[in-house]
Amino acid sequence: MKTKVIRLLQLLVIVFLVGGLSVLSINFYVHSFSAKYIVTMDKPLPQTDAILVLGAYFNPNTGKPSDMLGDRLETAYEVYTKNPDTKIIVSGDHGRKEYDEVNGMKDYLMAKGVPDEHIFMDHAGFSTYESMYRAKEIFQVQSLIVVTQDYHLYRAIFDSRKMGIESYGVIADKRYYLGINYYKLREVAARNKDFLYALVKPEPTFLGEPIPVWSNGQLTNDR
Repeated sequence: MKTKVIRLLQLLVIVFLVGGLSVLSINFYVHSFSAKYIVTMDKPLPQTDAILVLGAYFNPNTGKPSDMLGDRLETAYEVYTKNPDTKIIVSGDHGRKEYDEVNGMKDYLMAKGVPDEHIFMDHAGFSTYESMYRAKEIFQVQSLIVVTQDYHLYRAIFDSRKMGIESYGVIADKRYYLGINYYKLREVAARNKDFLYALVKPEPTFLGEPIPVWSNGQLTNDR
């Protein structure tokens, strides 16, 4: 009996080690795959079909974006000023009437002078993977500059590239973010999840009729 218990414990240790190694290996692969596609503002930026801003918390009570989202929007605007003909896709959660990231994001950019018709809202960007899937299928993009924080950007580029989008990333970090160590830890699991998604490519929660990014962003307005 004692021998069986020891063998079982040994097996559990092996499974744990192999599983942990797999998780870390996939995390490293996603990071290294995407790192070469991160670009900086001090050099000419690639010409792309659109700039994609990934959503984060938008406070419905104050009407203001969280620090993370605000920095993503500011960075996206800086990228936009380098090429004002480029369209912007704001992709986030608008799955409930009382919570709306994308209209808040669009209002923020319009207040800075970006024309209404240049901003496309993806109301069903419920995850990074779904945002990229919908960018390809709904907005018909072939190339993107993706804007989000450093910890998140590697997965975003990975997802979009695996969708066949020629994507590049610009880091939106402008400050220290409360809870960033938790976000980084959670990102390890998210990279593993999206690695599997990239293999099987499940459809997102919602699709719909194409709204090509070379058309008019007002077509995505819902108010």
